[in-house]
Amino acid sequence: MRDEKLLGKIAALLRQAEGTDNEHEAQTFMQAAQRLATAASIDIAVARAHDPAARAATVPISRQVTIGEAGKRGLRTYVLLFVAIAHANDVKVDVAHNSTYVLAYGFPGDIDSVETLYSSLVVQMVAASDAYLKSGAYKGETAARVVTRDNGWRRRRVVEEKPLSAITARLNFQTAFADRIGKRLTDAREEARQQAQEAERAASTASTAIALRDKEIEINDFHSQESTARGTWRSSSASSGYSDAARQAGDRAGRRARLGVEPELSSRRRLPRDVG
Repeated sequence: MRDEKLLGKIAALLRQAEGTDNEHEAQTFMQAAQRLATAASIDIAVARAHDPAARAATVPISRQVTIGEAGKRGLRTYVLLFVAIAHANDVKVDVAHNSTYVLAYGFPGDIDSVETLYSSLVVQMVAASDAYLKSGAYKGETAARVVTRDNGWRRRRVVEEKPLSAITARLNFQTAFADRIGKRLTDAREEARQQAQEAERAASTASTAIALRDKEIEINDFHSQESTARGTWRSSSASSGYSDAARQAGDRAGRRARLGVEPELSSRRRLPRDVG
């Protein structure tokens, strides 16, 4: 669990992001919150590298996080969003075969940060995609998919264009939204790491790079030992159509997304019930 003072600072940044109608200001506050979370994660990693007691007290864990109910359509895009956030916060993820839950592997504070970010952003993703569909902007667009056609003795794969359906538009929109969020958070993380390493270079030390490398190795080893996952999770099925228009709309929404939920890490926010 994060330090209460740190949580207060992150919460203040998130409230500022929510309180502004300026897209660039919202992004600035959101990225500041991610940089703060990253800085705290670096501090813990460096402390563990120098203090055996701290290393013993904070170890990687695995935690199951519910994504949605079995049978709901579109859970893969929810998982994609969770994985994108996890990647920016040093957390590895295994995905259930039906995408109803994930297993997160990492340090407790990092997993807390991922869940906090996800609980806000998944609500925004669903709301933004609902608004896109209600606007009717997807109507008149097409979706492309690769299909196999049988021409007598020979089969060939061709690209087929069909009118863009609402479900395909939603999936493409949410996929692009998740991808954009992942890029934004990763940029903020890298900026925080670069700042920490530049400060150390000025002081002729190199603790951060070593600590982060050791942390990555430790999490990878823990995941290898604990994970029972088989195969590789895919974010989309082969039958899903591709829509450039819907993805552009989702990317724009991902750029505008803001974090406005205070990190109450002791309670989990209910996920949207309308999936698909």
